[in-house]
Amino acid sequence: MIETLTNINDQVNSFAWGWFGLILLLGTGLICTIITKAFQITHIKHWWVKTIGSVFKKEAHKKNDVGAVSQFQALCTALAATIGTGNIAGVSAAIVVGGPGAVFWMWIAAILGMMTNYSENILGIYYRRRNKENEWSGGAMYYLQDGLGSYKGCKVVGKVLACIFAVFAVLASFGIGNMGQINKITLNIESAFFSGVKAPEFLGVSVVNWVIGVVLMIIGGFIILGGLKRIASFAEKVVPFMALAYIVGALIIIFSHITMIGSVFAAIFKFAWGVKAAGGAAVGIVIKDVVKAGCKRGVFSNEAGLGSSVMVHSNSTVKEPIKQGLWGIFEVFADTIVVCTMTAIVVLTSGAIDLSTGLAAEGTDDATLVARAFGNLFGKPGEWFIALAVLLFAFTTVMGWSHYGSKSVEYLAGVKGAKIYRVVFVLMIISGAIMKSSLAWDISDTFNGLMMIPNLIGVITLTPLVVKLTNNYVARKIKGEKIEPMLSYDPQVQKEHADYIAKTGED
Repeated sequence: MIETLTNINDQVNSFAWGWFGLILLLGTGLICTIITKAFQITHIKHWWVKTIGSVFKKEAHKKNDVGAVSQFQALCTALAATIGTGNIAGVSAAIVVGGPGAVFWMWIAAILGMMTNYSENILGIYYRRRNKENEWSGGAMYYLQDGLGSYKGCKVVGKVLACIFAVFAVLASFGIGNMGQINKITLNIESAFFSGVKAPEFLGVSVVNWVIGVVLMIIGGFIILGGLKRIASFAEKVVPFMALAYIVGALIIIFSHITMIGSVFAAIFKFAWGVKAAGGAAVGIVIKDVVKAGCKRGVFSNEAGLGSSVMVHSNSTVKEPIKQGLWGIFEVFADTIVVCTMTAIVVLTSGAIDLSTGLAAEGTDDATLVARAFGNLFGKPGEWFIALAVLLFAFTTVMGWSHYGSKSVEYLAGVKGAKIYRVVFVLMIISGAIMKSSLAWDISDTFNGLMMIPNLIGVITLTPLVVKLTNNYVARKIKGEKIEPMLSYDPQVQKEHADYIAKTGED
């Protein structure tokens, strides 16, 4: 039975995360880049000023909308879900499998992914609506149902794809967003702090695992059952701290190997087109494996194209769709261009990768590469630091995904169903700490990839609207033209938001 499930999952996974999925993903990013005239590049100063440049302004932290969170909280909650184990172990795996050149394709995927994430966010804000508790609900489900579904003859197709996306999102939330992350936390804590300890077992599982699982379940329950506002409040405090702490640690290692930086970037560009066999290596790394490793891990890290983070961005207090789209661009930039690149440099200066051949040293373990690099400079405390980083990165991912799953269940079964889901989600945390099989992780990875397909169908079919929204914003905010803003598909919400902006000058 297990073998059959594994074989079926491998086939579906190779489809979702294979060339079909990657071409669909990169193609969507390329289309969104072209139709917006490379907005992420041509208007880099604008989106930079409106995002990170506004962090210390009151506007980004306003919570004056019932059932909504501030723009900064929405970003932090989205980053909580995206900055995870993929930024550490995922980058290491990409380099070991695809060589230094995988980093180049990770960058390409991120640059294109900025506009995919941007498009998702503006569609999410444009098609969102209030639920029975007066909280904003938005996401791929709604722009598939009301966006794609508004085209002639596509009403049923839009609804079916929306339901398929929501089901895959719920299933993925239990695996990638819960048990898989908790399992990574448990393994890292055991390795860093209990490697030499022979602990007693309960039901065939170490007591250490049970204790870790129970503690995380209690903390997670307190945060998750408090709803989005408590999750956002937690993310707002933890995400900036954990990201900055990791960046500072990585920078110290990078500066300690400053003489190698030129060689590192030379290797990234040199091996972007493949790695030839060298020395005692029987084979090299062909270009398709380099591209696949970099793109897949980049997407796995920043989630641009999966349609996940748009569910929390849609809860922002912002009235202007494009403004939240700008935060989506910054989200991918911060996750991949900044955090993942720093991890890549740490790995490539660790000595585990031969920069002259592009091949990993024999016996290299991608799961512990970053911990070893930190340990080489800081000793055992360096390994402890990475264990704690994985703890924070993975645990905040669990918090973010609990909201994604909750919103997906809400779409399928209403607000009451979402409340039941949160309880089940919290109880499942302990399963991640005690599970031994990787099959649950592998299957959820497949569901994670399957979410992408209906979402990207929605984004591609709604590109004419993306162009209209972008042009409308550029005309008003950048060129200073006096035209009516495009804020919502719902005439009532459109009027409310337009009146609010006209009265207060805030958007």
